[in-house]
Amino acid sequence: MRTHTKESQQNMTPEKALQYLIEGNERFVQNLKAHRDHLDQVNETREGQYPFATILSCIDSRVSAELVFDQGLGDIFSIRIAGNVLNEDILGSMEFACKIAGSKLIVVLGHTRCGAVNGAVSDVKMGSLTGLLSKIKPAIETVEKATNHEHGSAPFLDEVVEQNVRDVAKEILKKSPILAEMVKNGEIDIAKGVYSVDTGKVEFC
Repeated sequence: MRTHTKESQQNMTPEKALQYLIEGNERFVQNLKAHRDHLDQVNETREGQYPFATILSCIDSRVSAELVFDQGLGDIFSIRIAGNVLNEDILGSMEFACKIAGSKLIVVLGHTRCGAVNGAVSDVKMGSLTGLLSKIKPAIETVEKATNHEHGSAPFLDEVVEQNVRDVAKEILKKSPILAEMVKNGEIDIAKGVYSVDTGKVEFC
């Protein structure tokens, strides 16, 4: 598979970028990798990079965006933090990726059986982790009001994961006038997905 160039990135649309990721995940699930010469990609990207998508995902060792979406060197910007939460530095990274480096799509990617979500639901408090987990609390409160699932049960946790993804996507637009304007103009889009650690499948929501 070809390494992305300035021309291919410029010709990319947000819709096509999402389709690339969907197709890549289908290959991953079917254990069919696109053929890539990684050393060749190192050489092709040494003068510059033209990623078509920016993916905010959890640090969970089972959820590597490059693997999950079967992408190569120079294809995506990968931002990782426990619970795929948002902060100012991550927002700045997204603004760089889209406004400066030309990325066409932002994906907020949560995953099932998320330790950060479980920790937030269990009200874990420990050092700097306390502040990070507090960012997931609004999603918990929303799910508590909207569902009859037992607090802390697997269905409850799954709903919090999905709600957290939706909340983060909304927060990006609320806190970044730069990205909000780009979405309004159709230059980029924001997609929301949840990865299943059981199947390897990403379901976009």
